[in-house]
Amino acid sequence: MTATANHRARRDESGMTLIAVMAMMAIFAIAMLAVAPSVQLEVQREKELESIRRGEEIAEAIKAYVSHHRGTKLPESIDDLLDGLPQGTKKRMILRASAATDPLSPDGKWRLIKPEPETIAAFAKRVQTYNNGVLPDSPPIEYFNKYAMMAVNIRNTGTEDETDGVEEDFDVVTDNQPFVGVASQSRAKSVISYYGIERHSNWIFTPLYRGSGRTLITTKQQQQHLEQLNPPPPPPPPPR
Repeated sequence: MTATANHRARRDESGMTLIAVMAMMAIFAIAMLAVAPSVQLEVQREKELESIRRGEEIAEAIKAYVSHHRGTKLPESIDDLLDGLPQGTKKRMILRASAATDPLSPDGKWRLIKPEPETIAAFAKRVQTYNNGVLPDSPPIEYFNKYAMMAVNIRNTGTEDETDGVEEDFDVVTDNQPFVGVASQSRAKSVISYYGIERHSNWIFTPLYRGSGRTLITTKQQQQHLEQLNPPPPPPPPPR
């Protein structure tokens, strides 16, 4: 075989190898496109689970803070929780530094939830719906119980409109405000649900409704139904 023929054979071989490599790359790219959505969902799911873990930790820290102050004071910033509580000559830490960052918020800051009965009542409604009409009770702290009962009153006199899937309007406050819970700034719909809620901004992490007992909250319609099932006993006969 001449030198020219050998050169042509090697060139053809290289061309076939290049075509094979390009074909394999194309197949790999198609496979990656196919699995990309599921990978993105899994990444988002892990971020949401971490956000819930951190939010639950903050709820416990708020409970410890308010309990220490005997219900007379609420934290006004996440730093209040990070600073810990005095214990003798030292401080007892009640919140890890990592929990102070929300993995779902663009800037990593938690939105502080004011102790407003309307906001608490909206979350209470979602928890009640998720638990088939039953709410866990609140910590045995007078301050928490006051807001829990005010929320109950608003809940019982409110409407039955369903707002779980609706993007609610809210002010983003991340500091210098007394707060009874935190929530994410993200307004996106979630991959997983928290108390049946599928929007990040509606996940409220608060010490309220986290007790071991249960508080039954009924609407007017539910109360009427219960009265029909269990009518009051007839009055005693008048004395002779």
